[in-house]
Amino acid sequence: MKTMPIIDSDTHVDENDQTWDHVGDESMRPRAGSFNDGAASRDFWVVDGYKVHKAKRDEHTNTKTTIGTRELLDIEARLRDMDELGVDVQVIYPTIFNRNPALRPEVELELTRSYNRWMGERTAEASGRLRWVCVLPLWDIEASIEELHSAKENGACGVLKKGDREADHLVWHDYFFPLYEEVERLDMPICFHQGTAKVVVAEPTAARDSDFIDQKAPAINGIASLLARDVPRQFPTLRFGCLEVAASWVVMVDHMHRRRMANRFERGEAEATPIGNIFAENRVWTTCEVDEDFATLLHFIDEDHLLVGSDYGHNDPSQDHWFVSKLEALVDEGVLSADAIQKMLSANPTHFYGL
Repeated sequence: MKTMPIIDSDTHVDENDQTWDHVGDESMRPRAGSFNDGAASRDFWVVDGYKVHKAKRDEHTNTKTTIGTRELLDIEARLRDMDELGVDVQVIYPTIFNRNPALRPEVELELTRSYNRWMGERTAEASGRLRWVCVLPLWDIEASIEELHSAKENGACGVLKKGDREADHLVWHDYFFPLYEEVERLDMPICFHQGTAKVVVAEPTAARDSDFIDQKAPAINGIASLLARDVPRQFPTLRFGCLEVAASWVVMVDHMHRRRMANRFERGEAEATPIGNIFAENRVWTTCEVDEDFATLLHFIDEDHLLVGSDYGHNDPSQDHWFVSKLEALVDEGVLSADAIQKMLSANPTHFYGL
């Protein structure tokens, strides 16, 4: 019998026109549009005079969801979906902010504030079953800290961060330290979700990097960069997460870290100290996918630091609505223990998100 809530650690919302109702300057309000690139129509948001990516969804076939559930127009329907999938709580990440939608700091401030207020309003009627990760106006750290407090009060349980250059600073730069300190004080995690801080222009002829470079790699880079510069040691209770990039990256990052420390010792820059589990020691969690090689993964990251998400609302390869039943099947197959599954579904996300 289930004794602890099952938590879906990575789901999504598709923004709609109502998302921007709190934008104070109408000239900065995103407008939806579409064009035909010769093969199919593509959707976009017009933001500050240029076009940025807007997901185009087909009903049911791609996401197994509806406009009402994806855009939080029908909260009761989304909760019914969760009941069917055996999930008690969803943690919601944005869609438009998985890329950078704003070039100007003042536009970023308007968009992030409006998104956070909208999310607080839409999830308020879900009795705590819909939690969310806030977005911050990182060009202005003081405004970010102010926004952080407001978001926390309205149900946010994490902070979205890109792993590449954001606000013209890399993740390990002391520019972000006042923010990290306040996130730590509020008992919230820094969440490196797949995505990029670059503006990805939605034009038929616009070039884009590979999905790995502009989606998966930045989140991995964010964690690896923090570890390389011992940033987690400066914030001894701050939690870090790597979301929607699977978990196999831990093998590479662990290897890189151990070689780096060996080189520091050889150069006389560090003492020869035993290196344990770098992810547990630095409070790093990652989502995994149910078909990964757990026999290998658990040599590098322990079962206390694994999360699982369905990618509910999106239709990319990370989507797995039935991850709960698939994980339970792995117990029957002897791949994972029942205790490990309970941690991944409940105890770990409860700890990571501070729920």
